[in-house]
Amino acid sequence: MSLYNVFDISGTGMSAQNVRLNTTASNISNANTISSSQDQTYRARHPVFAAELTKASASQSNPQGSSVGVKVLGIVESDKPLQIEYNPNHPSADENGYIYKPNVNVVEEMANMISASRSYQTNVQVADAAKQMLSKTLLLGQR
Repeated sequence: MSLYNVFDISGTGMSAQNVRLNTTASNISNANTISSSQDQTYRARHPVFAAELTKASASQSNPQGSSVGVKVLGIVESDKPLQIEYNPNHPSADENGYIYKPNVNVVEEMANMISASRSYQTNVQVADAAKQMLSKTLLLGQR
């Protein structure tokens, strides 16, 4: 694997963590929304990642081939039950007096956000270290 491929790998990692940060921010911003029906209630969303294994096997057989990395397969809604509260005086209550709140746990989402931002930062550091190594390699040729 070429040192140049490190940039592709860390780039896909940063892109994946960016998706993770955006979905987490969306979950946190909708954590306190209220709805009058289960169908209209916001549900927590989470990205699904996968290693690009087909590229990995291709790059082993062809070292100059494409690099490996992280692929975002999609974003799925959580299947945790919604929070249902009996509050007949609320303006958004349904005909039975219930309001529906999202299945977002803000503490878990904050931990997820910290983890995603640190992973993003690690990918930036990897790309920076690769850049420094390439720069040092070029300086060796000048002597």
